[in-house]
Parts: sequence; C-alpha cells; structure tokens
Amino acid sequence: MEKPVLKDSTLDIHGRVAVMTFGRDDVRNALTGTALVEDILRALAWVNCAEDVSVLILTGAGSAFSSGGNVREMSERSGIFGGSTQQIQDQYRRGIQRIPLAMEAAEVPVIAAINGAAIGAGFDLACMCDLRLASSTAVMGETFVNLGIIPGDGGAWFLQRLIGYQRAAELTLTGRLVSAQEALALGILLEVTDPDQLLGRALELAAQIASKPPRAVRLTKRLLKHAQRGDLSDFLDLCACFQGMAHHTDDHVEAINAFMEKRPGVYSGT
Repeated sequence: MEKPVLKDSTLDIHGRVAVMTFGRDDVRNALTGTALVEDILRALAWVNCAEDVSVLILTGAGSAFSSGGNVREMSERSGIFGGSTQQIQDQYRRGIQRIPLAMEAAEVPVIAAINGAAIGAGFDLACMCDLRLASSTAVMGETFVNLGIIPGDGGAWFLQRLIGYQRAAELTLTGRLVSAQEALALGILLEVTDPDQLLGRALELAAQIASKPPRAVRLTKRLLKHAQRGDLSDFLDLCACFQGMAHHTDDHVEAINAFMEKRPGVYSGT
C-alpha cells in the first residue's frame, strides 16, 4: 500500500517496520500550530491498512521528541487555544484529541523512540505508545499544571495506567520534569540508550517483533488493548475468536513447521 503524503514528518520503511520522524525542530516538534496532528493521524490510518507493515516507530528530528502545545499560541490565544470556552472545547475534540483515539485503535505495535524532550502533550503521545525507549539525554514531564491548564489530550488516563495512580498524580500535580533514568525507574520507559544508539535499538526491537507472524502480531496487539478495558468473560470470548482465526492461517502452519525443524519461520501474512 502506498505511503501517505505527510507535511511536517517523514515516513521511512525498513522491511516490515515504518519509522515516522517529526520534522518541525524549529518549534521543537510542537503538536499544535503544525501539521503533526494530521500527519500522525494519516500515518496511523495507513499502517492499519498496510499489511506489509508490522511495527510503527515514532521519533523526532532535532532536539525534541515533542514539546506538546505551542506556548506562543497559548499566549496569543490563537489556533486551538483561541475562542470561547465552547470553541476551545470543540477544537480540542476535533483536533488533538483525535490522536489518543487513533493511537488506541492502532492495529500494530507503536514504539516511541524519545530522542529529546517529551513535554506535556508530547509526553502524553509517548505514553500512548506500546513501548518507549529514550535517549539518556531526554527529559519528560506532565507539565500542564505549570501553565494553569490540565492534560486535555487524555494524559491523565494513560499515565496512571503505566505507573499507577499515586505516582501519576505526583507527576501530574507537580508538573516536574524527570530524567530518562528516573523515567526508567518509574516504569515509563522500557530502556535508555546512548543518544546515537536510540534509533538503532528501536529498529532492532521493532525487527524482532516484525519477524513474527504478521497476523498474530496484529491480533495480539488488539487483545492487549482490549484487556485494559474489558471484563474477563468478554475478553476470553474474544481470545477464543481470535485464536480460531490464528489457527487457520498459513503462518501458523509455517510457525509450527519452523519450530519442529529448528529454523526461523518465513511468513507470508496469510
């Protein structure tokens, strides 16, 4: 399937792995006042339909992963931050709030390779991903309260599911920044790497996932998300349904044969 045309990002393909790089270092990859929201939505919609892609990596070019909302626009009360109370509400719903909904609907694993600062909505975007790796020089924070606002993009929903209510409350209510090493200790990050090794490690992890049967990867990703919000009996029914589908794929047969023959599997996605 042909790649989407993105305005403020690039999308590169490495085998079955897609890498989306935010390209607005001039504003530290801010999500507002740029085309990054639309770029992310296009990339997610595309990857859901691109059967030859198994993993999506999100990263930033330049000094930041994403600085979140554009503070200059906030001070000017322009863009998403301008208008009446009702208008701002509608602009959030029709703008940045489409990202968490699209991220929850992503059918492939999404890895955040946090190359630099991930602040406010940029931090929340990273928390929406399935896995997070960061450069040792990265800093991050749920900083909305510092500007007299709240996490309007759903950050309070995602962060406490990663690290529990108490720790999420402390970070959200103080608005303090944390280093990559503290984020690792808190369980926000899976790994911390040297800056020049970050993307390579993200690609290595993504390739490991992408080497598995493609349909099984997508079904498993969907199950992991359903498990966060469904009750056990409904979830088990869905597991049985997905398992029936998986047992009737060609890749299941190939995986069994590869296991018995002690060799890597060669998968077709069927």
